Amino acid sequence: MDALGGKHLQLPAAWDCLSLEGGIDIVLTGVGKSNASGATARVLDPRVHRAVYSAGIAGMLPGSGLELLDVVAADRSVFGDEGIGTESGFVPMDEAGFGAFPDGRMHTDHDPGDVLRMISVDARRGGVATVSWCSGSDECAAGVVKRTGAICEAMEGAAVALAARRIDPTIRTGELRVISNTTGDRARQRWALDEALERLGAVFGPALDTNG
Repeated sequence: MDALGGKHLQLPAAWDCLSLEGGIDIVLTGVGKSNASGATARVLDPRVHRAVYSAGIAGMLPGSGLELLDVVAADRSVFGDEGIGTESGFVPMDEAGFGAFPDGRMHTDHDPGDVLRMISVDARRGGVATVSWCSGSDECAAGVVKRTGAICEAMEGAAVALAARRIDPTIRTGELRVISNTTGDRARQRWALDEALERLGAVFGPALDTNG
């Protein structure tokens, strides 16, 4: 819970829910799409929950203009590596006729203002790619940008939104990320993981502070 500024809170078990005063529930999903979608589906109750937000860290993509510890409020979460590899290039699943979201797409749009109203710092708005295969080469990172137009990549956001939208197509969704690393050639990557988690707590924690 330190990463969300809740040093006085007890960390819930994976896929469990911690209910706070003010109608906020926190779910620890674990890393990756399967954990994220499974935990969301296990906990989400459309009779109780009006919105679902994914919060965590991300790697900046080339050409984004981002810096380490920058904050990103997603206007779109997009699956970055669900598709078909062909000799002529990558074919996303929606182009193959198997889109994941109810509208047949492989991405969903958010109103970043929902997340921005919860925090008190400036944030970049842009797309966040949800990947299983993180970009450890320049070619891989460039491919994510080409396929998705995203400014950073993480591993959960689109999966959280997908589970939520399948349960309730009208539910509000969002994604907040703090940049913890560069992408591309792994030998040249720069990391600030601990600092990014601290930054996430400073940015998002006040919205969860039940002690005033």
